Amino acid sequence: MSVLRRASVFLAAGMFLLATLVFTAAPADAAAPYCGITWGSLAKAAGSHGTAPLGTVRAGRHECFDRVVFEMDGPASGYQVRYVSEVRTQGEGAVLPLAGGAYLEVVLLANVFDELGHLHYSGMVGDRLDVSGYRTLRDVKFGGCFEGSTTFGVGVRARLPFRVFTLAGPGSHSRIVVDVAHAW
Repeated sequence: MSVLRRASVFLAAGMFLLATLVFTAAPADAAAPYCGITWGSLAKAAGSHGTAPLGTVRAGRHECFDRVVFEMDGPASGYQVRYVSEVRTQGEGAVLPLAGGAYLEVVLLANVFDELGHLHYSGMVGDRLDVSGYRTLRDVKFGGCFEGSTTFGVGVRARLPFRVFTLAGPGSHSRIVVDVAHAW
């Protein structure tokens, strides 16, 4: 094999190795999830219908996500949370207009009345929680209660990862928490 041919083979092999490294190497942080969040954006559900009524709703801001908290006046029962093209009100089925690029339908498997018929959450359909200035949340609206299920529409900036979980307390109360990440 001639010297020129050997040099061409070595040059080709070197270029192949360099190209392989360039196209497969990526910065370590490019593969890491945002803030370590690995929640995903698929539907989440847990529990079943319960007797503890919804008491209050509030929102909060965190470094990596925005949060909506549904406080139950007793032990939290269940929930169904998913991205939808539109959120509909309970009972009537009218579209609940929401701000944002994507919409989470939050169905609490709980009523707003207790077993004696006392009202615990006095929101009207369409009532809005103030989330102005939030990084991810754009809108949180009450969608009504019907046959033991209570709906809220949550408008977010885009279809982003979210998680849902329950917390005990304070006291005999409990909370269903929905966190929506700021980014993927």
